[in-house]
Amino acid sequence: MFVKTFVFNPIQVNTYVVIDETTNECVVIDAGCLDEDEKNTLGGYIRNHQLQLRHVLNTHLHMDHCFGNRYLFQTFGVGPEASAEDEPLLATMQAQAAMFGIEYTDAVQPLAKYLNENDIIRFGNASLKVIQVPGHSRGGLAFYSESDRLLFSGDTLFHHSIGRTDLPGGDYKVLITSLIQKLMILPGETEVYCGHGPVTTIGDEREDNPYL
Repeated sequence: MFVKTFVFNPIQVNTYVVIDETTNECVVIDAGCLDEDEKNTLGGYIRNHQLQLRHVLNTHLHMDHCFGNRYLFQTFGVGPEASAEDEPLLATMQAQAAMFGIEYTDAVQPLAKYLNENDIIRFGNASLKVIQVPGHSRGGLAFYSESDRLLFSGDTLFHHSIGRTDLPGGDYKVLITSLIQKLMILPGETEVYCGHGPVTTIGDEREDNPYL
């Protein structure tokens, strides 16, 4: 499994293209591309590497993580997948963007599928398991590959930090429970690809994250 990282939009979201190198099938996690240059960068990478996009996944539906969902659907015909608990956030995307001084005028792309705890997302010979991690938002999800020791944590866990809980749907106690009961139990060598910022590991966060 190969991970290509892009950093998009003014809020600097990590958008991941996760590739099964044996088949060139891939998924996109948190399509944050906002302007035409960013959209072309993401789409160009998929086309230039002759990848077959199988899933568009969202760790959660705060606007900065799903700006590019409509572009990917229009370009590749693949609709976004996320938790039903976060679906109401789609109706407020323009208002969310305005709070951060971002102009967002695209139509919102509806979800194509709901994701639930322990769902398996398959692409080529690779797969990711869905882990529900509410707290940053009501429908927060993480995606985990046990075989490759990779975790895509969204805005639940960061390098030496955790997600904010002051946005609608946030709950600090729920977030801490998710972190301790769902993520900190994973093997220490698991690499964590966060929604913002650098890659870390579960072991490093167990030892040095001041919130845990």
